[in-house]
Amino acid sequence: METQPKEIEEGEKSPESKDLLPSQTASSLCISSRSESNWNAPRQNKWDIYHKPVIVLSVGGAVFLFGVAITSLTCLTTDKKPSMSNKTKEAFKLCGPAFLSLGLMLLVCGLVWIPIIRKKLRQKQKYHILQSIKSFFLNR
Repeated sequence: METQPKEIEEGEKSPESKDLLPSQTASSLCISSRSESNWNAPRQNKWDIYHKPVIVLSVGGAVFLFGVAITSLTCLTTDKKPSMSNKTKEAFKLCGPAFLSLGLMLLVCGLVWIPIIRKKLRQKQKYHILQSIKSFFLNR
């Protein structure tokens, strides 16, 4: 029997086979597919679903209230009282509206995010119902 050099054996392999890992067989790919993981996934509670928008809402509310406080402090103080220097007052006049706008932006993002999540959950439920009806009729 002739033994071929390793260079020829490696040259005969296609480039696609070099890219694939030997552990990725068809059965392991099917198990890790998206549809399989959705069927076996446990139900999530409301906090797991809505925790990110709630955090964004609360941070946005806090930043917005901080901006309201800074803006109101700069508006309520009069120029007759020498309690703040001019530079400090100008810095507060600039920071107040910045915090107001940032907080309002985060509040709106959080408020819009919640209906988007609800819509995605409804679509996912419809998809699962349609898949179960489809599998029921096709498996008969």
